[in-house]
Amino acid sequence: MKLKQLSIFLENAPGRLYEALRALGEAGINLRSLCISDSSDFGVLRILVSDVAKARRVIMEKQLPARVDDVVAVEIEDTPGSLARLLYPFKEKKVNVEYMYALAGTSSGKAVMVFRFNDNDRAIGILQANNVRLLDAEAFGMLENPS
Repeated sequence: MKLKQLSIFLENAPGRLYEALRALGEAGINLRSLCISDSSDFGVLRILVSDVAKARRVIMEKQLPARVDDVVAVEIEDTPGSLARLLYPFKEKKVNVEYMYALAGTSSGKAVMVFRFNDNDRAIGILQANNVRLLDAEAFGMLENPS
């Protein structure tokens, strides 16, 4: 139940984010989630999109470095302490969360978390053993086998 996430490295300068997102929009690629982080010189835009392969081609044509990473998305209760309870088994099994981000605006009353673990396969096993709902590409409106 791993998802393909596109990580785009952007110069930390006015207009760079706009250029990348405009190119994706003009190519008919729909954003499903995004997270952006920065340092003084560059930012990393992490996105789930409707078509990862097409999005990567579009971004590479703009001469922006990008890579595809595996991430894991889960649905949890949107209540105080839910995330901490979800994370506890990873502490016990010594599986590290490299980064994570949340999606807002779900109508189900649940929270959606996207994770990158140091060992995604072990993490998936831990999540399944704890009856956590894993979200697949279909749940995000993403192509399973991008063109």
